[in-house]
Amino acid sequence: MDLDAYVAAHHAEWRRLEELVRRGRPSGAEADELVELYQRVATHLSVVRTSAPDASLVAYLSSLLARARTRSEGARITTWRSVTSFFTERFPGALYRLRWWWLGTIAGSAIVTAVMILWLLANPQVEQTLLGPEQIDQLVNEDFEGYYSEYAAGEFAAQVWVNNAWVSALCLALGILGFPVIYLLFQNLANLAIIGAIMHRADQGAFFWGLLLPHGLLELTAIFVAGGTGLRLFWSWVSPGPVSRATSLAREGRTIGTMALGLAAVLFVSGLIEGFVTPSGLPTWARVGIGVVAEVLFLAYVFVVGRAAHRRGHDGDLDAALLEDRVATAA
Repeated sequence: MDLDAYVAAHHAEWRRLEELVRRGRPSGAEADELVELYQRVATHLSVVRTSAPDASLVAYLSSLLARARTRSEGARITTWRSVTSFFTERFPGALYRLRWWWLGTIAGSAIVTAVMILWLLANPQVEQTLLGPEQIDQLVNEDFEGYYSEYAAGEFAAQVWVNNAWVSALCLALGILGFPVIYLLFQNLANLAIIGAIMHRADQGAFFWGLLLPHGLLELTAIFVAGGTGLRLFWSWVSPGPVSRATSLAREGRTIGTMALGLAAVLFVSGLIEGFVTPSGLPTWARVGIGVVAEVLFLAYVFVVGRAAHRRGHDGDLDAALLEDRVATAA
């Protein structure tokens, strides 16, 4: 095929498609024309790839088609519909698909924490090597409760959200290496176990759980979800299954982005609870009840909304159209 002649024959159509892509809101006739030109240029790209695969021309047409697809579908990435779809399909679908990874992380973490607390209670000398008597007394009588009321509620909620979002982000970002995720989770569990053991030894166990559970149920669940997702990323290249390691890793890597955005919202809710509910004057049963309700709503979100989304084919990866655009542009 004479590539120069082919370009000359169809250049006007490509320029016209570029004009439509750059314009503002298209009229009905222009929208129809854009779709028709998109189909024609897609055919042109196929012909070029098959008969005269010029790299620069393939890249140009691929980029043009990607922009035209986005334009023809109403720039879906920036619409409220896209946000709604994310929280009703993509994010819950990812949570449901990865449920066994983060449920296993929750179960394992609960067992490890319980074992550490019981061991510390049975070995009080260990506690004495970590904190002195005055430090323990201050923790029990002042620091633990003061931590939740030291700052204004709004400022404290923001501080908590940033801290937990950072821990979750590290679990997701370092998941490809595996071990750092386990280390991060263990560090958090060890701190929880040490404080829990000290409070129980001082007969303040009910007080400890009364302050921890309102926000801790949802907060720790989000962190464990991040940990489980990170471990799944690690396992994607260790045992990729029927696909190549690159394909498996790419899929879970894209899902990491989905989980990072979704968990930021979950941690925002837990931060609000920790900032406004935990230090409030509500009775303990009411504060804990709010935490339980938040946790139940999250689990319902996963196993009702998430299961339905997963059955419709949503698993946290990019949808087929977006993925096709990215592949075409990369080509």
